[in-house]
Amino acid sequence: MAKQLLKNYRILLIDDDRSLCEVMEFSLKEQGYKVDTASTGEQGLARFEKRDYQLVITDIKMPGMDGMQLLKELHKIQPQVMVIMITAFASIEMAVEAMKLGAYDYLTKPVNLDEFNLTVKHALERYSLLEENKRLKGALKEKFGREHIITVSEKMLKVLDMVDKVSSSQATVLIQGESGTGKELLAKALHYQGERAATPFIAINCAAIPRELLESELFGHKKGAFTGAQQDKKGKFELADGGSMFLDEIGDLPLELQTKLLRVLEEQQLDVIGAETPTQIDVRIIAATNQKLEELTRQGRFREDLFYRINVIPITIPPLRERPEDIPVLFNHFLHTLAPDAQISCAPELMAKIQRYPWKGNVRELQNLCKRMLLLRNSDTLGIEDLPQQVELQSQTGELMPLELPPDGMSLAELEKQVILKVLKRHNWNQTHTANYLGIPRHVLLYRLEKFGLKRPLS
Repeated sequence: MAKQLLKNYRILLIDDDRSLCEVMEFSLKEQGYKVDTASTGEQGLARFEKRDYQLVITDIKMPGMDGMQLLKELHKIQPQVMVIMITAFASIEMAVEAMKLGAYDYLTKPVNLDEFNLTVKHALERYSLLEENKRLKGALKEKFGREHIITVSEKMLKVLDMVDKVSSSQATVLIQGESGTGKELLAKALHYQGERAATPFIAINCAAIPRELLESELFGHKKGAFTGAQQDKKGKFELADGGSMFLDEIGDLPLELQTKLLRVLEEQQLDVIGAETPTQIDVRIIAATNQKLEELTRQGRFREDLFYRINVIPITIPPLRERPEDIPVLFNHFLHTLAPDAQISCAPELMAKIQRYPWKGNVRELQNLCKRMLLLRNSDTLGIEDLPQQVELQSQTGELMPLELPPDGMSLAELEKQVILKVLKRHNWNQTHTANYLGIPRHVLLYRLEKFGLKRPLS
């Protein structure tokens, strides 16, 4: 390790005992370290402010600024710097106090050079580890952070602001949104922007695993716990220990497993199948669903107490049709990432068609369309002729919600009723979204619902 550090790290020695300082300086330089010295705390602080040091070795007892004061000032400038304190036996209590304030270690006088060199080596290894961790966090944040989510929509920008506020929290988050809106992408942004960025992010789709296997996948099992359990198996929760667990489609979690999940949330304890005692874990849970959990709760299909435990911080991702301003930037982003070496352009009339399309599959459907058009294109300028037929038909102006027009005519009131009914169905009877889509205040919509006798079906 020392050979790797020689060219990279610089050490600052601060001690008013000139002879001891010279001995320590000689020993460090003999190993190849770059070393600067100072005889007072003030002089050492002045040097530290002008140059980058990874390790400072300082005496505690010095005239003027002592080592304790110096330690506080050093960490104000560079919180991650390693500091080793040199102390006489009579002031060991002060050295221990210095470690509580952030010093890496302390050595007593007379200094044993072997112990001194080993402590320096360990301190620089610690610094190197912290730097690597910091670099890794930065790289992961760059790859999965909120900057990776492409949007210009005010609605989505508000969602990302919420991510910024809660990413460093340990609170449970519930992400709601239709399929294809990017719930897992948002979950990764929450994880990789927080304090757990360098720890595991484990994702599982609760709807994709057979019911009889899901308990073992989530909680693990011990050898012999059931027929076929030939060895111990760690569950996803145990693999996520120290990090975050992303439970996608949590609305499909069986009721019996909801009870075990509640225990994880309440006590951070894991009941491994076949184990005699629970396993203590430290996991942040991020859940996601495209279902209405409140409705599932009323139907008895989702535990009410679990709903309140996961709904600590609710985040709703708006569907793509509610933010058409994102369609051009997303489409161009996909063009660039899928064909980075090609100069592909999009005709204005094509973009207009795409923006009128309802996008039931949301961003995922848009990405798939982009892939298809790139593969089947006739030129590097994409036009309407490159659109699949179903997209072309549903993008026709005025045909987003085709109405059946009777041959004998219909009243304007009946036409208005049909339009409102179709918009309600499109937005799953969400009155706020329906009013926004129609461009009317919510109280006006409520008046129309009562006027036309429109009520949400019971099933």
